Amino acid sequence: MLPENIKTQKTLLDLLLPRELHCGSFGVCGGLGVFFLLRRECSIVFYLSLFMRNSACSHVLNLVAYEPGKPIEELALEIGFSPEKILKLASNENPLGPSPMALVAMRQALVRSNLYPDGSGLSLREVIAKKCGLAIENVILGNGSNEIIELCGHAFLQPRDEVITAQYSFAIYALVAGLFGANVVRIPSPEYSYDLEAMYRAITLRTRQLCIVNPNNPTGTAVTQEEIDSFMARVPEHVLVIFDEAYREFLDAPPNTLRYVHENRNVVVMRTFSKAYGLANLRVGYGLAPAQVAKVLQKVRQPFNVNGIAQAGALAALEDKEHIRATYELVCKGRSYLQAQLDVLGLKYIPSQANFILVHTGRSRGGEAVFRAMLQRGIIIRAMRSYMLPEWIRISVGTPEQNRRLISELKKVLQSTTNY
Repeated sequence: MLPENIKTQKTLLDLLLPRELHCGSFGVCGGLGVFFLLRRECSIVFYLSLFMRNSACSHVLNLVAYEPGKPIEELALEIGFSPEKILKLASNENPLGPSPMALVAMRQALVRSNLYPDGSGLSLREVIAKKCGLAIENVILGNGSNEIIELCGHAFLQPRDEVITAQYSFAIYALVAGLFGANVVRIPSPEYSYDLEAMYRAITLRTRQLCIVNPNNPTGTAVTQEEIDSFMARVPEHVLVIFDEAYREFLDAPPNTLRYVHENRNVVVMRTFSKAYGLANLRVGYGLAPAQVAKVLQKVRQPFNVNGIAQAGALAALEDKEHIRATYELVCKGRSYLQAQLDVLGLKYIPSQANFILVHTGRSRGGEAVFRAMLQRGIIIRAMRSYMLPEWIRISVGTPEQNRRLISELKKVLQSTTNY
């Protein structure tokens, strides 16, 4: 007669183990199996981990995880530099840092860290709605605008649906589509820009989402108001058009996509506090959509998805117009400087309308080699192999001093590379 706790363990294993592995009372587990049977918590963890892969969705197992920019602390340890000597120009962050007004607001919010944040983000949504000429029902907050992309997947994607994106565009769209078993349709990018005509022709009855990043990451190109209006005049209503405007603040004349929210079109316009507003560490972004679309997205949003410190910082950042103006001017001047220096170095690049530049390093050299060589000099840029651009690197615009250091070290790397 087995003790009751052993009977419980055996019942659990009967559920976990495939039938072909059973043999007699304890199967082929042998002494090791008996050991786990006698330790309830160990056996559960052991067998769950053993068979977890077989229970995971096949389309999830086939996903390739997103690869972010290399952290400063990690490189400092690898090459023996102090973190203060590492220059990171890889993730398109604001080199001026957060708004001073945002810093004050966040410090004040810290004393309420014991309390849950406003789960609806009421105050922040109200200010965003007023700024955009919309109602609060049109605004949904996200843990970065990345979460808005995922919410669109939860709400609107099913297996075998189609998501249309550009050949060279933000990697998260393809990743989220795969997460929900949808098929990604990549449209070639002539001149490294969006071809909205080709995207329109690719729409089928299975198309559920179409993504337009403007300005585009990683190419820095932008589509015009005229191109957008022509496209939107024809796109069928069963397609959710997602306008990703993370880099909108760096455009001289940003297109008006909010008109389609006002017209109750099937759209989501996404914006973020991570770039121009300098709050990337806080993870706060937002989506703007017709009320009926936003209502669905609210249903799949996690409660308290944007913390209170982030909400306080974002509220203050929206009021600091001087910080946004200074950021815009810094990026414009820095971008012009970098592009002029790249001309001197004889490197091809894509003229950018964002706070970064996509640079061609040459076939013989390769972007990965330049990326690694720059790492050894304490500078983090971005290799573009994961974006199907193995001969390219992406460089974020920094302060004048940072830009000069980058060009100086890049010149040395190029001179030390053979076949240049």
